[in-house]
Amino acid sequence: MQAPGRCCHWASLPGPSVREVASMYGTAVAVFLVILVAALQGSAPTESRLPYHIPLDPEGSLELSWNVSYAQEAIDFQLLVRRLEAGVLFGMSDRGKPENADLVVLWTDGDTAYFADAWSDQNGQIHLDPQQDYQLLQVQRTPEGLVLLFKRPFGTCDPKDYLIEDGTVHLVYGILEKPFQSLETINASGLRMGLQRVQLLKPDIPNPKLPSDTYTMEIHAPNIRIPSRETTYWCHVKELPKGFSRHHIIMYEPIVTEGNEALVHHMEVFQCPPEMDSVPYFSGPCDSETKPDNLNYCRRVLAAWALGAKAFYYPEEAGLAFGGPGSSRYLRLEVHYHNPLVKEGQHDSSGIRLYYTPTLRRFDAGIMELGLVYTPVMAIPPQETDFVLTGYCTDNCTQLALPPSGIHIFASQLHTHLAGRKVVTVLVRDGREWEIVNQDNHYSPHFQEIRMLKKIVSVHRGDVLITSCTYNTEDREQATVGGFGIMEEMCVNYVHYYPQTELELCKSAVDAGFLQEYFHLINRFNGGKEVCTCPQPSVPQQFASVPWNSFSRKVLQALYGFAPISMHCNKSWAIRFQGEWNLQPLPKVISSLGAPTPQCPPRRCPTPAGPTIISIVGDRG
Repeated sequence: MQAPGRCCHWASLPGPSVREVASMYGTAVAVFLVILVAALQGSAPTESRLPYHIPLDPEGSLELSWNVSYAQEAIDFQLLVRRLEAGVLFGMSDRGKPENADLVVLWTDGDTAYFADAWSDQNGQIHLDPQQDYQLLQVQRTPEGLVLLFKRPFGTCDPKDYLIEDGTVHLVYGILEKPFQSLETINASGLRMGLQRVQLLKPDIPNPKLPSDTYTMEIHAPNIRIPSRETTYWCHVKELPKGFSRHHIIMYEPIVTEGNEALVHHMEVFQCPPEMDSVPYFSGPCDSETKPDNLNYCRRVLAAWALGAKAFYYPEEAGLAFGGPGSSRYLRLEVHYHNPLVKEGQHDSSGIRLYYTPTLRRFDAGIMELGLVYTPVMAIPPQETDFVLTGYCTDNCTQLALPPSGIHIFASQLHTHLAGRKVVTVLVRDGREWEIVNQDNHYSPHFQEIRMLKKIVSVHRGDVLITSCTYNTEDREQATVGGFGIMEEMCVNYVHYYPQTELELCKSAVDAGFLQEYFHLINRFNGGKEVCTCPQPSVPQQFASVPWNSFSRKVLQALYGFAPISMHCNKSWAIRFQGEWNLQPLPKVISSLGAPTPQCPPRRCPTPAGPTIISIVGDRG
């Protein structure tokens, strides 16, 4: 096979007969390649070069490890199959469905094992990809199971391939339980399939060295019994010691109980408001009737982790302050357990380990909310596939609230509720889109984490930050309004930055008066009083009575694109900076960033024309 940096030399075998090929593929003669594992050891990454790991299935039979090479714009994957049956399927798709997926398949016809780059159509039928972009590096049987090592460029310029980019990737996997005579006889819809979400393109940032006076604090629920249901959010209260002085959090990492790696989906640590001087102890499901009501106000994020993420480091010059005067002593841990097999009797002590220092760094880090205000005036019609809402942090606000030196964003956490599909925040300077702060084209509300940016984004006074969210409401019959409920929607980017300022929230919403004009227009267009505009109905009630046709949809989208906005340029406790914030014009953008041009990887030698025959050697355990 091809070693890195060299052209490959393919081993050849006598071609099969036309009859044999016809029985397997019903197409032209395929070229088969024998992979001898011993000859490939030199091109395989070592275990230490595969720093990222994630369990794929809840049973723990499939485990993925990978590394990222930005120089080669490629990823090395290692797939461990602990209990191999007749084969395995792995790949990526837009939302994690087995249909329209970019796949790699290992299968057997009962006598011979094959490996191939493939794709599935809208019906789940598997097809051989004529452009084989998954490069097999090694196949080996180990005491743990079968190990597949293969390589894939970020982009291939193959229309059947998935473009690996920043943000969430929906991985798909499948177990083949019986032999298949050919690749084309496999249909993913009939397999035991699953999905896992992960950020594959981790930023290549060196970890800062921790100071000698670093202390640790573990925040975890001790030995809880995970409820035997598919989804559980577990809340646990942690009290800081009395007299705990001001410190800087400089790093945190997950603590996941061994054996529960496939159950612990994500975790967050929140701090309660400083005025809450007493919080009852609680450890139980977050939806429990016995949960103290005031725990809902503990929303200041101190740490957030999701499956596949490693330790989070603050920049050497900044740390997140906690403890001391003006800081609550009460923390809330929230753990999301994903238990699709509804296992019973599983105990867990997972949580997050904070690393903190009493030696305060030069800057306090801050967290600022960008995007849309939580208000029903921002709504998505039903039956929409890609409806966009946009929130603004205007130049007036950044001019007034930011320090002369500006701020520096180093991490970001995107957030919507269930209808969210894409989120992006763009920095605009002097009317021109300057750079993307964070973007996720395959966003999932079920996979939210604080992500380090590949490069720090500096925001100057007078800059504009524009956050847009794309929603899908195909499964809904009524309009989805903005709000706090899970069936309502949000569009937020929590940016982590330094130095901390008084500005905690920089968001917008359409002017409420212009929205009422929209309801009046819909009434006149429909020749009646279908949408009540009298004082009594609430905005959600008005949206619920809109007759959703092409006119009402397009006019609402146009309204959001030109109507003035109400700006929320807020300090703590929703106190606005002094200024005129209502009926503000939308920021003008005179030039936009173009979509990046896909870089097609150079092809130093021809790819195989058909599946690869593999010879599996090694320890069978």
